Amino acid sequence: MTAPRASKMTPAAGGAAARETYSISDLAREFAITTRTIRFYESRGLIAPARVGTSRHYSKRDRARLMLILRGRNLGFTVEDVGEYLALYDSDPGQVAQTQLLLDKVTAAIAALEKKRADTDAALTDLREIAERCRAHLKST
Repeated sequence: MTAPRASKMTPAAGGAAARETYSISDLAREFAITTRTIRFYESRGLIAPARVGTSRHYSKRDRARLMLILRGRNLGFTVEDVGEYLALYDSDPGQVAQTQLLLDKVTAAIAALEKKRADTDAALTDLREIAERCRAHLKST
């Protein structure tokens, strides 16, 4: 799960990455997501902002993790998949296990999408055939 391509989760321009800490509303605005979404990822243990009273202070690390979370979710990975990936990042300095996990997940996702594409192509072929039969029947009546 690499840095995101241009999408709704791509950070806005303006040097946001240069900051030391971010509020929840800063990150929500930057990634065009709701604060509720950020709190959900926090409740799942994927990000862990510092608490100062009742406010949350997100670090550069939290921001980077949020970017990876959103990228993974955008690619169709589950929250659990993303959590597993992030946990390996913390425990595997050489990133070998993390890279192998990512390769396995990406390979499985590619296979699933190719199967869906084949199923979709077959369904389209069938539907076009039915539509043609309907047109032929309507012309003959």
